[in-house]
Amino acid sequence: MALTALKISNIKPYVNQTQRIFDGRGLYLEIAPSGGKWWRLRYRVSGQEKRLSLGVYMSAGSKAVEVSLEAARKAADVARQLVRDGVDPSQKRKNEKLRLARQSENTFEAVTREWHGKQSAVWGPAHAERVLQRLKRYAFPSLGQRPIGEIEAPELLNALRAIEARGKDTTSHLTRQYMGMVFRYGIATGRCQRNPAADLRGALRPVKKSNFAAVTEPSQLGKIVRALYSYEGTLIVRCALRLAPLVVVRPGELRKAEWKDMDLDKAGWRFVASKTKPNHLVPLSKQAVAILHEVKALTGGGRYVFPSARSALRPMSDAAVLAAMRRMEIPADEMTGHGFRATFRTIGAEVLKFRVDLMEHQLAHAVKDANGTAYNRTSFLPERRRMMQRWADYLDQLKTGEPVNVIVGRFGTV
Repeated sequence: MALTALKISNIKPYVNQTQRIFDGRGLYLEIAPSGGKWWRLRYRVSGQEKRLSLGVYMSAGSKAVEVSLEAARKAADVARQLVRDGVDPSQKRKNEKLRLARQSENTFEAVTREWHGKQSAVWGPAHAERVLQRLKRYAFPSLGQRPIGEIEAPELLNALRAIEARGKDTTSHLTRQYMGMVFRYGIATGRCQRNPAADLRGALRPVKKSNFAAVTEPSQLGKIVRALYSYEGTLIVRCALRLAPLVVVRPGELRKAEWKDMDLDKAGWRFVASKTKPNHLVPLSKQAVAILHEVKALTGGGRYVFPSARSALRPMSDAAVLAAMRRMEIPADEMTGHGFRATFRTIGAEVLKFRVDLMEHQLAHAVKDANGTAYNRTSFLPERRRMMQRWADYLDQLKTGEPVNVIVGRFGTV
């Protein structure tokens, strides 16, 4: 006898045994001792009896019907038609699950994360995090769940135009660049056949070229140095501010400086440059060593020379020095933490007549000889040591307003 909703509601589960109540043509309701009820369909394919789950009628302890009697009968009719067509409904369901699983592995987000995981092995941690965060913010919302092989250039352009609308032209170009890398990886791994990001060349608003703000006149630099020495904030930030123009390293290298890399007795700081990855040796002037001794009394027992104010286990925030400069009312369009490098390069060449190759070594830039071979980053150390001491003395003269004497020697003003 066919089932009815009333009959089903009156069924009492057995205490220790699962029972089956048939509706007809292989459809039945399976009732567990716990009270849960499931729809099943019994059918035969190639002489073999099989069973197919058609959903939950009612979970144990629940009073809400999930798959009604009518819905179960319709699902059973669909499955029976598949059997008549020579298709095993159980196998069809397995194939569909496999297809969806494979599709989830081929979404733009899945391919991006796989690509990023492999690139992170050779990237620095900070750069790897920036790349992933940029794609998560600007690409994943509209493209993340799309199969990578189905994405077309207009979809990418829409996402990038949204970045442009915020006035972030550089970010839109960088995001397009990263998208292109993801698609090239997708091609290499067989998930897509072409790179639509390449079709967007010329479609984005051009980026206006700009350099890090930096002073290039001695009188301006003197004001900056005097302002740095007038800062009354924490000792850690104060020392970082004063050390920055003396070592002219990248801001990230300064804030992540570790005591294990410092040799104050030999006045040297050896580390791996963040951008070009060379082993780099920075000779320390007497002034720089004095500043490091001052801060060592506070942070020398930890890992970082300039630890975070919140945790000694992390380096100082990348915005700490810049924020301090703004508090001293040094305008953003006049000087940045990175700008000390450009200031050193410009005034060092034009005023102090330092040799260009020595300054390039000091800045950890790629320097090659006449044969195109890169010099060792620890070479010319005596000359660079004299140069950096002369630079430190020059900054002291600017700070106090003393007359500056420029003496040009064999290696420039060293």
